[in-house]
Amino acid sequence: QVQLVESGGGLVQPGGSLRLSCAASGSIFRINSMAWYRQAPGKQREQVAIITSGGVTNYADSGKGRFTISRDNTKNTVYLQMNSLKPEDTAVYYCYLRDLLGREYWGQGTQVTVSS
Repeated sequence: QVQLVESGGGLVQPGGSLRLSCAASGSIFRINSMAWYRQAPGKQREQVAIITSGGVTNYADSGKGRFTISRDNTKNTVYLQMNSLKPEDTAVYYCYLRDLLGREYWGQGTQVTVSS
């Protein structure tokens, strides 16, 4: 089984920054991609950013220019640096992993609240 453990969420003022981390452990087959999703109250879960095993990244329009996804393959860890945070970024952020067999795994989520 694969476990994803997120950390780094919290309360931040508008304009502030947070860095989320997600460490994958367990019986990990070769990773295809890792990503961050978020879900705000009353809304569907949406992809924020994704990074492939080759380092190719893609961002939702909402985070372009403000968010940066990166990964440390030696640690099976993915990061999300979030700058210039806005109240509308408030959500539970989930880590996602897909391996080369197509199996998908999710973390338990970490709360990000942007408020003054």
